[in-house]
Amino acid sequence: MIKVSNLSMNYLEELIGTIKMPQFSWEIECDYRNGKQVAYQLQIGKDQWFKDILFDSNIVKSEESAQVEINDFELESASKYWIRVKSKSNYDEWSDWSLARFFVTGILNINEWKAKLISAETLKDAEKSKGTYVRKSVFLKNDIEEAYAYTSALGLYHFHVNGKKISQDEMAPGWTAYNKRFLYQTYDLTDILHKGENVLGAHIGAGWYKGTMGLALTRNIYGKQTAFIGQVHIRYKNGEEEIIKTDESWIGQDSPVIFSEIYDGEIYDGRLNIENWDNIGENEHNWKSIHVLDFNHDKLEPQDGTRVAIIDEILPKRILSTPRGETVLDFGQNMTGWVEFCVNAQKGSRVEIQCFEVLDQDGNVYLDNLRGAKQTLIYYCKGNETERYAPHFTFQGFQYAWIKEYPGEIDINNFVAYTVHSNMKQTGYFECSNSDLNQLQHNILWGLKGNFVDIPTDCPQRNERLGWTGDAQIFSRTASFLMNTYSFFSKWIKDVALEQTAEGSVPHVVPDILTEIADHDKLLSQGTDGAAAWGDVAVIIPWTLYLTYGDRQIIRDQYDSMKAWIDYMNKYSKDNIWNYKLQFGDWVALDAEEGSYFGATPNELTCTAYYAYSTGLFAKMARVIGREDDYKKYNNQYQNIVKSFRENFFNEKGELIAQTQTSHVLALYFGLTPDKYKEKTVQRLVELIEARGGHLVTGFVGTPYICHSLSQNGRSKEAYELLLKDDFPSWLYQVKMGATTIWEHWDGIKPDGTMWSPNMNSFNHYAYGAIGEWLYRVVAGIEIDEDKPGYKHIIIQPKVGQELDYVKASYHSIYGDIQIRWTHEDQEVLLSVTIPFNTTATIVLDTCQEMIDADEIFFEETDGLVIGHIGSGTYTIKYK
Repeated sequence: MIKVSNLSMNYLEELIGTIKMPQFSWEIECDYRNGKQVAYQLQIGKDQWFKDILFDSNIVKSEESAQVEINDFELESASKYWIRVKSKSNYDEWSDWSLARFFVTGILNINEWKAKLISAETLKDAEKSKGTYVRKSVFLKNDIEEAYAYTSALGLYHFHVNGKKISQDEMAPGWTAYNKRFLYQTYDLTDILHKGENVLGAHIGAGWYKGTMGLALTRNIYGKQTAFIGQVHIRYKNGEEEIIKTDESWIGQDSPVIFSEIYDGEIYDGRLNIENWDNIGENEHNWKSIHVLDFNHDKLEPQDGTRVAIIDEILPKRILSTPRGETVLDFGQNMTGWVEFCVNAQKGSRVEIQCFEVLDQDGNVYLDNLRGAKQTLIYYCKGNETERYAPHFTFQGFQYAWIKEYPGEIDINNFVAYTVHSNMKQTGYFECSNSDLNQLQHNILWGLKGNFVDIPTDCPQRNERLGWTGDAQIFSRTASFLMNTYSFFSKWIKDVALEQTAEGSVPHVVPDILTEIADHDKLLSQGTDGAAAWGDVAVIIPWTLYLTYGDRQIIRDQYDSMKAWIDYMNKYSKDNIWNYKLQFGDWVALDAEEGSYFGATPNELTCTAYYAYSTGLFAKMARVIGREDDYKKYNNQYQNIVKSFRENFFNEKGELIAQTQTSHVLALYFGLTPDKYKEKTVQRLVELIEARGGHLVTGFVGTPYICHSLSQNGRSKEAYELLLKDDFPSWLYQVKMGATTIWEHWDGIKPDGTMWSPNMNSFNHYAYGAIGEWLYRVVAGIEIDEDKPGYKHIIIQPKVGQELDYVKASYHSIYGDIQIRWTHEDQEVLLSVTIPFNTTATIVLDTCQEMIDADEIFFEETDGLVIGHIGSGTYTIKYK
């Protein structure tokens, strides 16, 4: 029996606000092997019972169950469409109809926008970061058939209707290149609005738009007034339609949020509560007229994908009193989000809580690494009742909360923490017999959770929290194992393209808020864009998404951006060697000179290596979408860069002129080493590691690929040894030191308990967590076939390490679960593999001397490898 499950639209189970027909994917469950789809039927209905069918594909003979497109169907704005599908297997069996899913359209044409941008602030409020309310009471004359709201803000906002916040969204509308585009959110109000009087309202704060942001702590980067825009499309049961929109008729008022900013936290005065600000019954006489601001509706785009939300509830593990007498809550996990608390005290009583990451070596509160970010919540009590408070327009990075002021006895049960990040479905799981590695996997996951807050940030705690492109690039493959990242990355990478310079250079951070301060910063005056490994995000993330999902659309969408970046590097290269403006090189590598963050690997080498790598990837992607002329041009360019790299960075003995770990890693992993020198190069890499006592000294550029460079070249044993080191510097050193996320520096906390330099010492910095992809791709052995991406064909090639007794891992692909488990005992390996319906796999064993039980798989030996081909199903083999 087969069953269709997990019908998705653009890889999401819920799609709200799209302005294009989505593509559809579904999974198929069955209880037999070698299952494939041979046909499907897909329907679109106006209702979930499909009494009114708007589209019927009829029976389509096709194996496709991912990225299925529907043409010749015209969508309407503000409409809900229901989808269902059924599938036929190669065993001549039809499934039942899938569970129906729906999507809701946004505003398809810009000229349909009738709303005005309104503000309860004036230019006199430019230096303030207060909260404001706007509201309107409306009378609806008939019963509602369906109603959808389309809302956004300059700043951050929560949308309320009839006394309730109407979604789980936080930090909306997110952070984009505001000078180029704003995202609007779509909300279904069908079951919230009713005939008669209703109240629409929004609570608005400064956020990224006008609050203090960036390395120079600049205010009003995008504007000086917060504002709100929205319109509600209503269809009545009698067939009439109505649009309610923001305009001069709305009214505004200051909210009890006295101050709220990303870095510094929030001040809220409960004495200023307006009980019915968003509901019927409010006395509007004290409210004021709003101001209508000029606004270009062309900047509005729908956010139809991943949004920020509260994800986890974390209870405090203990209350402690530090040697200095500070009262501190320990939540046991470094996270991004906020603390919520209850208090019952007299009117005007004050609560003050400051969030931070670690205790110092004496066990006291440590704030120095926050670098000026206050991360503080201050609440003034309304009085004489139990009050519950959580902040509105800020987030903190923390494990600990210092209770600096609290009226009455501090009860641990009155406090709870909530994690806040982009709401992505977890797709990857990894477990093994080594508890430290399991903690490392946990830390990598929580590093992602802490930094994927609408954009991929470098850190969530200090006065930075920017979208550093290099960090995102090196972590993207790991992230795409851990979570369903397609919507998240495709949203952000669009801003990467929008922020590129006219020459095609990519900013160091996106959204770009560094350029305007360049003249006032010694380092950034050398350039705020165009760094190797950082700028290559324009190519590597689209490639990663294409590999992971098999979706050509991301290549089409980002094609011009990718091409512009390659052409920029080409323009400023000389004889195919590239090194231009400010380069970060192998950032914070341990082979840097004393007092420097720049690793010892020459910039010419790292730049040219990435120039070659990205050009080669771009050539591949050009061919994927049929741009054959570009493929030929850029593939030839790639070959020339490789030739120049070899001529310039290898000497006549076949040795790299730069004797650093990172130079060898890049030459090996990026395919820049001549075949005749590969063994010498990997041997030298091993020697360089041994010279450091078996440790790595790589930085941001070398670390993601060092274990790959070893395992891809017959040195899996050395890669395992490197991974399992637990003294400084190593991944497991941080674990041994009690880390619950990945640190910015290998020794953020030194063995004696002292700290790395406080000016750059984040304890939630995911970059070095890029080792995660090696755990999945190599230790577990789940690998993508470039010729059939999206895990349509899977390569199962685990590097079984004697250091581990077992490994268990899974990845939820667009076709379903891929599961791996291996154990070994007395030289025998037991390998269990599950492959999803409608896919195939190749099992590659590189240590098999004797097949004991092949489970009906035909294996053959090729070039020293034992290879077998399988279809869907679960297989268990034993070999030694």
